[in-house]
Amino acid sequence: MRLPEAFVAKMKKLLDEEADEFFAVYENEKINGLRVNPLKTDPGAWSKTAPFSLSPVPFCPTGFYYEPDEQPGKHPYHAAGLYYIQEPSAMAVAEALRPAPGETVLDLCAAPGGKTTQLGAMMENKGLLVANEIHPKRVKALAENVERFGLTNTVVVNETPEALAERFPGFFDKILVDAPCSGEGMFRKDEEAASFWSPAYVEECAARQRRILESAYAMLKEGGILVYSTCTFSPEENEQTIEWLLEAHDDLRLLPIAKIGGIEPGRPEWTKTNRSDLVHAARLWPHRLKGEGHFVAKLQKQRPTPPWRGRWAKSSAPKAAIRLYRQFEQEALRTKRDGTFVSFGAHLTVLPERCPDLSGLKIVRAGLHLGDVKKERFEPNHALALALRTEEAKHVLDLSSASREIVQYWRGETLSTNGNRGWLLVAVDGFPFAWGKEVKGTVKNFYPKGLRLV
Repeated sequence: MRLPEAFVAKMKKLLDEEADEFFAVYENEKINGLRVNPLKTDPGAWSKTAPFSLSPVPFCPTGFYYEPDEQPGKHPYHAAGLYYIQEPSAMAVAEALRPAPGETVLDLCAAPGGKTTQLGAMMENKGLLVANEIHPKRVKALAENVERFGLTNTVVVNETPEALAERFPGFFDKILVDAPCSGEGMFRKDEEAASFWSPAYVEECAARQRRILESAYAMLKEGGILVYSTCTFSPEENEQTIEWLLEAHDDLRLLPIAKIGGIEPGRPEWTKTNRSDLVHAARLWPHRLKGEGHFVAKLQKQRPTPPWRGRWAKSSAPKAAIRLYRQFEQEALRTKRDGTFVSFGAHLTVLPERCPDLSGLKIVRAGLHLGDVKKERFEPNHALALALRTEEAKHVLDLSSASREIVQYWRGETLSTNGNRGWLLVAVDGFPFAWGKEVKGTVKNFYPKGLRLV
C-alpha cells in the first residue's frame, strides 16, 4: 500500500534498523480478531466448538484470531452478542485497566464500543460503567454494541469531556481514555486514514489528547487508575503526551503493564526529558505481534480528592408503567428485576446500581431498556432479550444457527408454529436472539427493523 512520504521518513528515523521489518508488515493482509462475550458463554469452551477456526490472542484471555476468509460478522452468533469483532492489539487496552465488579468506571472516548463491551464484561454487569462519545453519529453505534453485548450496568452519554469533568469531579475509580489520534495503526485496515495523515495532524491530535486527559484527571478519585491508549506510533501522541501529563500532575505515578505475547516497553528515548519510567508503558508493534499496533500507559492518582457531592438518581417511572412491566414479567419471565426504574417518555429503563442523577446530560442509553408502554400494554425491548439467559424466559423458540428459520427471522419474517403462548424468547442454539409473539400458530416478528439482515 502507499504510505505518506513524511510518515515513512519519520518511522525510518525512529526505528532505524527495525524500519525494514516494520514496513514489510504493510505488504501483508491485516490481522482479524474477535473477543468472546463471557457474560453469555465460556470463551475457552466456545472457541473449541465455534463455527470458525480460532487461535488465542496471547495478551487477552477472551480474544481470538480468525482467518481472513471467514466472516463471523455475518453469523447469527454475532447478532446474539456472543462476540465482538475487534482488532487484536486493541484488546490489550481494557486488559490493562481490568475493572472489578462493583467499581465506578468511565470510558471517555468510547465509540464504537470494543473497549466498553470488554470493560462491561469484566465488571460482570455490576457497578457503573459510563461510556461517553462526543460524536452524535458514532454514539449510536456505541449504544447498539452495548445492547448486543447484553450490558445492563452501562450508561451511554453524548457529552464533551469538559462537561463531564464539571459534573463528576473525583467520581470514578477507573477511567479509560482511548484517545482520538492520527491513526497510524489503522493504515493497513483503512487506507483513508493514511490519506488524512500529516505531521500537522499529529500535532493537532496531541493537543486534543492533552485537553481530554485534563478532564480525565479531574474525574479520577484518589488512588484511581487511568489508562491512556492510542492506535498510533507517533511519540508526540504517546510517550511525549504521558511525559507532559506526569509533569503537569506530579501526583500521578506510572504503573507497569505486563509485557507478554510480544508487547514491548515504551521508549523513554523518544521523550523530551528521557524519562526512564516510560518503560512501564506498552507498545504493540505490528512487526512484533499479530495486530495493527497500539500504545498503552497506566497511571495512578495519589493526591486526595474531596468526596463527590452530586445527587444520586431516584426512581421516576410512573406506577402504571412498572405495573405493566410486572405483568409482563409474570407472564413471560422466570426472573424479577429490581432497581431504580426511570422513564424516558414511553421507554421504561432500570438504571445501574449507584447511578448518579443524569438530568441535564445527553443520555443515549441508561442502563437496561426494559421496553415501552403502548396504550396500556407493555412491549419488551430488544435490549431485554439480549440481557437474559434462555432459562430466564418461560417460553422459548430455539432455532438452529444452520436453519432457514433463523435467517427468516433475522430478516423480519414471521414464523409458523402450532402454539399460542404469547411473548416468547427466540434463541439461536440456546442463545437469546430476539423477542417474538406467538398468536394462533404464528410468531410475529419483533426483531428491530434497523438491525435486520438485508
